[in-house]
Amino acid sequence: MQFIDDAEFQINIDLDNGARIDSLIWRDMQITLPYRGQPHTHGWYGMGPWAGRIKDGLIKDSSGKVFELPTNIDPPNALHGFGYTSSWQDIGPGRALLHLPAPYNGATIEQRIEVLDDAIRWSLEYDANGCDLPAWLGLHPWFARDIGAGNEAELIFEAEKMLQRDKDGLPSGQLIRPPKQPWDDAFTGIRGVPAVLYEDVLRIDIESDAPWWVVYTEDSEGICVEPQTAPPDAANANTLNPALNLDLGPNNHYVEALFVFNAL
Repeated sequence: MQFIDDAEFQINIDLDNGARIDSLIWRDMQITLPYRGQPHTHGWYGMGPWAGRIKDGLIKDSSGKVFELPTNIDPPNALHGFGYTSSWQDIGPGRALLHLPAPYNGATIEQRIEVLDDAIRWSLEYDANGCDLPAWLGLHPWFARDIGAGNEAELIFEAEKMLQRDKDGLPSGQLIRPPKQPWDDAFTGIRGVPAVLYEDVLRIDIESDAPWWVVYTEDSEGICVEPQTAPPDAANANTLNPALNLDLGPNNHYVEALFVFNAL
């Protein structure tokens, strides 16, 4: 376990449970959700070496060889990578390292979490170390709808385009105009700065250069706003629509976001 105790923030990072922030207290208010029976429905955790779902848990290397990924959390698909269900190595204050299992043998992911005055900076970096499989990363923070301040969370989010989902809930490869909420979708062309607002109490701005964002608003207890280097099922989406031109190579193996807490 790692702890960050700052004037504004008290943060617990559970290294044995995905190196996730399992408690994030700001001014005595709990911002994230506690454990709710499943590893993907609580805390703030990193996603890698893939983010979101991979159809049927199958992924190919550059030669076309097919590898199977775990599908036990969300069968028949592989969900959110290895990171959130793994134990990570402590490599310094707010830093953790994950040595990935097969078929990503040799590859690693490093996580960094630090407090900067009124903000939390969170990053993931993937090092392939010769692994030839596609990789993409994402940050998956759960924001509690109710932080005990009297006002439920409101999402502030605008985007130019959204990936259409097929009947199985996976990206079809086609870009469309975003419909109204609720969402469990991937977006690109973000307008402005996404934020979670607790009226008259707190606004959390989420600043990131990530080219893709997944937003989930279908849960009655929480909201997810997830910067990603590529959308769910990215390797297959590239095949479905080559015009997406998703970069899954070494130039796109880093994701960072700054969560700025603005008292209102």
